[in-house]
Amino acid sequence: MRSSEDDLIAAIRKVAGAGPGVLVGIGDDAAVVETGPGSVVLTTDVLVEGVHFSLPSISARDLGYKAVVVNVSDIAAMAASPRYALVSLSLPSQAEESWVIELYGGMKTACDEYALSLVGGDLNRSGELSIAVTIAGEVAPGRAILRSGAVMGHRIVVTGALGASAGGLVVERSGDPSAIASEWGRGLVAAHQRPVARVGEARTLAAAGASAMMDVSDGLALDLSRMCAESGVGARLETDALPVSPWLAQAAGALDLDPLRLALTGGEDYELLATLPGSSVKEAAATLRERFGVALTDVGEITAAGMMAVGADGTETPLVAEGWDHFA
Repeated sequence: MRSSEDDLIAAIRKVAGAGPGVLVGIGDDAAVVETGPGSVVLTTDVLVEGVHFSLPSISARDLGYKAVVVNVSDIAAMAASPRYALVSLSLPSQAEESWVIELYGGMKTACDEYALSLVGGDLNRSGELSIAVTIAGEVAPGRAILRSGAVMGHRIVVTGALGASAGGLVVERSGDPSAIASEWGRGLVAAHQRPVARVGEARTLAAAGASAMMDVSDGLALDLSRMCAESGVGARLETDALPVSPWLAQAAGALDLDPLRLALTGGEDYELLATLPGSSVKEAAATLRERFGVALTDVGEITAAGMMAVGADGTETPLVAEGWDHFA
């Protein structure tokens, strides 16, 4: 027997639970939460079936997890801490209640990992599945790191490795059983379906003097160009220094892909792109490695103007701002 909307909300309420600072959670007309002494940071993102994910390729639990984490990443990029989440879900008529509960189970797992409380949202019927997540975070007054603060002469740094998520999408779409079953294939797909938001790492970079920061969601080349446009500066990106995911080297031959291109333009890595004074890079890298086991790589320099890619031999070519664009 199909449950009513109230029954489904009651089940979701049990999965979501409550959390610190939640005075009124799921079940009323609106949530009531406590706010701290800092500034409130807000973000929202929508994942749409057929655009951001394919249901045969991802479990409900992984999809719920990813829907939350991609928003947490935006909060992290401001050097803020996530606090509360709202989820609006548009469900096709064939969606099973058990699938929805699994979806929220994945959301709850992500919320627990990032000390985030899921406090409400909305449910409705639609012709296609879409998941809209809104997160409120908190940052000390005047301490948010913006993408518009890059300073000429500062070094360009990125956390972690690049290109794995895009590689995972290639593996998914290939339908190649040997690629999907391989160690590198599983690693790439996991990077695509279970991203990591660099919350603590972002605060560490902020403490190290980051002048600008954003997450790499649409591809390094495009996101760096956005940062430079907002800051009124240019950049020299040293492509041979890019921390390309090691799994891509193993996937390159099997799937005929270009690891460097995926690292530059693939998107959905959710690593941090930041600018730091040159004198701070070494210490910041050591701190990230010690605290989080995460690499920080120096990949270039902020310049007065122009976007240039520099090869291993020193040859400079214009850096094309390619990446994921919904409206391109």
